[in-house]
Amino acid sequence: MDHLFEINLSWFQFFVFAVAGIGTGIINTLAGSGSLITLPIFMFMCGLPAPVANGTNRIGVMMQSLVGGVSFYRQGHLVTKNLGWLVVPMLIGAITGASVAVDLNEEKMNMAIGILMAFMLVVLLVQPKRWIQASIEEGGSRNSKWYNIIIFLGIGFYGGFIQAGVGIFLLAALVLAAKYDLIQATAIKMIAVIVFSVPALIIFFSHGQVAIAYGLLMALFQSIGAVIGVRFVSKIPNANILIHRLLILIVFVSALKMFGILDMILSYAGLS
Repeated sequence: MDHLFEINLSWFQFFVFAVAGIGTGIINTLAGSGSLITLPIFMFMCGLPAPVANGTNRIGVMMQSLVGGVSFYRQGHLVTKNLGWLVVPMLIGAITGASVAVDLNEEKMNMAIGILMAFMLVVLLVQPKRWIQASIEEGGSRNSKWYNIIIFLGIGFYGGFIQAGVGIFLLAALVLAAKYDLIQATAIKMIAVIVFSVPALIIFFSHGQVAIAYGLLMALFQSIGAVIGVRFVSKIPNANILIHRLLILIVFVSALKMFGILDMILSYAGLS
């Protein structure tokens, strides 16, 4: 267990670690899927096994979500009415998903994520106005619908099982099913991620699958990125449109990564 409290990085690796942490903090706040960056860093730069990387990643995700959620609340973007209908199913799903994740089958999970990302890309591209137009008068009024409870139970399970990509699915459910506008959904996503990160982190830690030192270091940089991301949303005009475009880019690249296509392209170009 001692190695879980150690940090072994060169100065260059530390710089990359810091840049990745801040960058993914911004990405996770505005859209999601920053874990597709941090997980490889934990595995290949820090030398952590995939299950330990999966557990360690939850520390930074939880801390940046806490910082981002508080910042969104102060900016007046966090709507808390009727959230219990979404939070409770996600919590139940997260506990179940994290319990399954301790025996993660990485290859099959990558394929499943790739398929879901490809589907999400289609959803993002078809009738984009559904994402961009505000629907603040409806936000939260449909949370108690039975299909929303099932949807968020599934999202909680996925978030507990593996963090990568869950932000995309959360935003899709909050905008298209629960009818929040995209900025409100981005704020609520912070709270949702905390809900399933806490039990997941406890379960991973109890199985010795959390490298605490690396996780806390990444959490520091990701929290900085979260603050930057919230300020970006609050001050930039047409933030809904910019977030939607960022979502399309991230989902497209994530799908290529999960199917192994991105690695093939980088290898062919001599960049990997």
